[in-house]
Amino acid sequence: MKAYIFPGQGAQFSGMGLDLYENSPLAQNLFEQANAILGFNITDIMFEGSAENLKETKVTQPAIFLHSVILAKTLGDNFKPDMVAGHSLGEFSALVANGTLNFEDGLKLVSQRAIAMQKACEFQPSTMAAVLGLDDDIVEKICAMTEGIVVAANYNCPGQLVISGEVEAINKACEALTKEGARRALVLPVGGAFHSPLMEPAREELAAAIENTIFSEPNCPIYQNVTANAVIDNSAIKTNLISQLTAPVRWTQSIQQMITDGATLFTEVGPGKVLQGLVKKIDRTAETASATFEINS
Repeated sequence: MKAYIFPGQGAQFSGMGLDLYENSPLAQNLFEQANAILGFNITDIMFEGSAENLKETKVTQPAIFLHSVILAKTLGDNFKPDMVAGHSLGEFSALVANGTLNFEDGLKLVSQRAIAMQKACEFQPSTMAAVLGLDDDIVEKICAMTEGIVVAANYNCPGQLVISGEVEAINKACEALTKEGARRALVLPVGGAFHSPLMEPAREELAAAIENTIFSEPNCPIYQNVTANAVIDNSAIKTNLISQLTAPVRWTQSIQQMITDGATLFTEVGPGKVLQGLVKKIDRTAETASATFEINS
């Protein structure tokens, strides 16, 4: 069975999507639609902007979404997923890919999500840190023991868990995790504490937008971050998508469940190859690939 996976924030690079724009009339049309929907030329930043320009959350999230979704659309008849999943932001790309959301609604939600998250980040200083080389339960235990807000946020693969929370609490947790034997406990250059209780203001803001958006019947299951299970019910998809902002990304568990349910090939759709690397660390026998588009689509 074919599984398609979609990357999240951090996969961006300068020049992303330019090859699609220059070689596919379909892609060019969708990029121009996106500029009109967003009210600014995101293509200028994607194609020519610096890494610093691309790092701003309100730019990064729609940029990665556009690269992933437009690439999927250029695949034409070759794009026939049996199941989909997306890492954090990538869940929105996956929902367009499996027909739950249309292109315009997906982009609007991603833009609203990015702006809401940016505001939440500015409201309270917060950050995230990558913890390498410890079992998940040890990391969870130390987070629970640390004073302040600090929680497990991204279960990326065995031995790699990202924690999220208040700056001081993250620093304390990193010290404790290093003493516990972590190979590394490294604070990340991110704008705030994604997938933590500190994103509650953004969750509330996004909830209203999601509830007011039409979700169609998906053409294949999505394995959502919150549950790590296959979901096809629209109301459940909405609930999980809203919960995602303050809940952890259970990527390890999602991939394991997809394999249990019959996934034999994981194709990453979007910038970079980060997810393919994580899949291989979760199951060395899993087959992975990058999506490539047809120029005459």
